[in-house]
Amino acid sequence: MNSISTCLSSSSSSSSGTNSKALIVHGLLATAAIAGGAYVAISLCRTSKFRSRVIGIIPARFASTRFEGKPLVPILGKPMIQRTWERAKMATTLDHIVVATDDEKIAECCRGFGADVIMTSESCRNGTERCNEALLKLEKKYDVVVNIQGDEPLIEPEIIDGIVKALQGAPDAVFSTAVTSLKPEDGHDPNRVKCVVDNQGYAIYFSRGLIPFNKSGQVNPKFPYLLHLGIQSYDTKFLRIYPDLPPTPLQLEEDLEQLKVLENGYKMKVIKVDHDAHGVDTPEDVEKIESLMRERNIS
Repeated sequence: MNSISTCLSSSSSSSSGTNSKALIVHGLLATAAIAGGAYVAISLCRTSKFRSRVIGIIPARFASTRFEGKPLVPILGKPMIQRTWERAKMATTLDHIVVATDDEKIAECCRGFGADVIMTSESCRNGTERCNEALLKLEKKYDVVVNIQGDEPLIEPEIIDGIVKALQGAPDAVFSTAVTSLKPEDGHDPNRVKCVVDNQGYAIYFSRGLIPFNKSGQVNPKFPYLLHLGIQSYDTKFLRIYPDLPPTPLQLEEDLEQLKVLENGYKMKVIKVDHDAHGVDTPEDVEKIESLMRERNIS
């Protein structure tokens, strides 16, 4: 500041005037740099806190058309819902985990192994709506809700952390989920939901049918088809309005709630993982899961 003041006071010659202008500009640039640095620091601080509070919710219902009482089915001696809860607790991004259910048998079971339970109504049409109702009943406020499927007893904690970080890093998205490679033999299985994404990693479409679909109508063994994994996370502000969004034609036709998000113009971030899907859709899947757990020495 002293050098600048001295130059401003000596304006008798053109050379000193030129020097004064140069130093004034230099001073302004220095001030701008300091202000810019402060702004960057503030921005980084805001970014570090963006969607920072994360709750994991495991929706579970007893009634199921394909597999009634599925959350309570034993998987190597433990209820499947407990297996899922134990795996979810290994994730590092979750501040808390609760089970959201409309069934007292499931609630009693979960309390027995130490899980927090939120009772929800039977009118919830899907897991997303059940997560929303549970969120409204929680005392603490959260920025992100992770919907952890209760029928994924081998869910990888890294996938939970991955979709949380993906949503935190994509402020234009309200939803994030994960995909993995689709096995050719699952190409036409309607229980295996397929996904296509754009070059920036945002979802374009989900389907129970094979997508993309080529002219031959056959699975192309060289094409990298993507299988949607059930886990997903939401910005809580979006989750609060989700139940009020009217059902959409594609959602109803495919029976996939993700399509209501896309049809209403919201963006969904997708991460690709190398883990296989090990969901339990039918009673026959239980034996497959138990075999995998034995192979991995999971007790």
